[in-house]
Amino acid sequence: MADRGKLSPEAIRERRAHEELNVFSRLPAVYAASRKQGQQFLQRGGGISIVEWRTLWDLCEAGPMTIRDLAAIQRADHSLLSRALPDMRDKGFVTMTRDEADKRQTVVEVTGKGRAAYEVAAPVMARRRAALRESMTEDEIRAFITLLTKLEVFLHTPADQLLERETHQ
Repeated sequence: MADRGKLSPEAIRERRAHEELNVFSRLPAVYAASRKQGQQFLQRGGGISIVEWRTLWDLCEAGPMTIRDLAAIQRADHSLLSRALPDMRDKGFVTMTRDEADKRQTVVEVTGKGRAAYEVAAPVMARRRAALRESMTEDEIRAFITLLTKLEVFLHTPADQLLERETHQ
């Protein structure tokens, strides 16, 4: 540990180098950068939010679906969508009705106004995806997604299960 009250540029450099390889500390920064960039693109694409964009995109591509379906596709928290959708309904982007087959479920459908907002944002967001493909090859993107999937599986492993492995080794 460095001397108290005395800055150590070398210790700071070493710590930064160590943290460059810390997946857990990198993820929040990557997520924040992605959201910030996405918001910047969407400001040029009609001013809708990221949640609005994802929801309109999913509904325009796949048609009406339940909140549960939307959450699964987006890998989002069901409650996040449940809180965002009434505002989207109030803006006239979507309608929300009870599912005829399962009254516990709410079916969300895009409106004409929602489709129009999607049509404004879609080319801008397509340009974002194209820019990523200019930065990474298709193979690199696929390899990255494979690694993200492995990480996601790991992160869904309960802590108790991981700690238990440690005690049995």
